[in-house]
Amino acid sequence: MMVVMAVMAEALHLKKPYGKTCRSVKFLLRGGRDGAQNKPMRMRALWAAAGALMLGVCLLGIAQNQDTDRSRASRTSTNAPAPEARIDINHATVDELMKAPGMTRTWAARIVRFRPYRTKQDLVENGIVTGEVYERIKDFVIAHREKQ
Repeated sequence: MMVVMAVMAEALHLKKPYGKTCRSVKFLLRGGRDGAQNKPMRMRALWAAAGALMLGVCLLGIAQNQDTDRSRASRTSTNAPAPEARIDINHATVDELMKAPGMTRTWAARIVRFRPYRTKQDLVENGIVTGEVYERIKDFVIAHREKQ
């Protein structure tokens, strides 16, 4: 408040009744030893930089998730087989799961052991397979809830 009044006094050229300029106003405007009058401007610049950084982080998050649809399920690639030809993770045997590219016997056994699944995303969300393994097999598996 005092700084605002000092700036207003200097801007309006207010003088003391004796005709002399207020010395405290001149001292605040000229800059003291600690540069206290610049602190509000430095804080404003700091907050602006922090806001720009937060905006950048948000935009990166949006760009990262552009390949997902509203249900948060990843899109399949163009070379993925038709849904009828995919391997059902809720009913397939270990040998049938081994037909998916990149599938190992260990991962297939884990998938069989922790059934049933609502969606194929459950494999990653429940820690059954790693994200790397899921990226290799996601186009070749499907999760049916009932026996076909």
